[in-house]
Amino acid sequence: MTVPPSEVLLKQACAQVGLASSGAEPIRLGENAIYRLPGEVVVRIGRSGQLDAAKKEVAVARWLASVEIRAVEVVSDVDQPVVIDGSPVTFWRELPEHRHGTPPEVAEVLKRLHASPLPTDFDLPPLAPFVRLSERIDSATTLSEDDRTWLRGQLARLTESFADLPAGLQRSAIHGDAWAGNIVVTDDGPVLLDLERFSLGPPEWDLVSTAVRLSTFGTMTAEEYRAFAATYGHDVLEWDGFEVLRGIRELRVTCYAAQRASEEPSLRPEAELRVASIRGRRGPRPWPDWKPLS
Repeated sequence: MTVPPSEVLLKQACAQVGLASSGAEPIRLGENAIYRLPGEVVVRIGRSGQLDAAKKEVAVARWLASVEIRAVEVVSDVDQPVVIDGSPVTFWRELPEHRHGTPPEVAEVLKRLHASPLPTDFDLPPLAPFVRLSERIDSATTLSEDDRTWLRGQLARLTESFADLPAGLQRSAIHGDAWAGNIVVTDDGPVLLDLERFSLGPPEWDLVSTAVRLSTFGTMTAEEYRAFAATYGHDVLEWDGFEVLRGIRELRVTCYAAQRASEEPSLRPEAELRVASIRGRRGPRPWPDWKPLS
């Protein structure tokens, strides 16, 4: 049986820091490979060339602890990231049993995060909402040339609009991917997960992650959204820049589906449905028949 490349990297990284890799279980093998080790340690193996991103995640986790915002914890007695064949490897404490955050719980954590003083021992990078989109559009083999051309045009339009966003909330540290699955709740309260996209930018970017559940996906009720906005103290739906950030979010998840469909033909109908939706060919929002991708 062929050993997956990520498993080879896992064994080498664990050996380098003195942790046993026997009995490791894969949690997710995607753009990043994630394994669970015996002893409640989770190992995250990044893509080659992503060392700076891994360093940022470790620094962000330690900074969040310093401002008393609970987040995934790095294994404190390991010097990390470890680099194996160009791939950064980081080690984290496994979370206890948890659930997705409710809209008010998500809002409360984001409110505290956005009000926190910026870190002083490292610089957060500026928000980069278009990262990898051009590459995904170009490499998605299931796209028609007409769809590819439209998506390129939409990327150009949104890039221009993002550079000229109207005034809004004061820029702050933002999570960057603040959906309910990345803000979970244990018996001790909310915890931030997936620190990869932490950056400096408009807080509205984090708020839009919840607002699109109502506006785009139709997976949240108006009452649930009102509870979210009331807890945070600001309704991003009323901001003049909302449609731009919503459009970027929609383009991101559509391009991701198109990329995945190139690798997994069973996902092609979902990718085509998303493209047709954002092109205005399936009626007005919301589009509750979009299916989540694992």
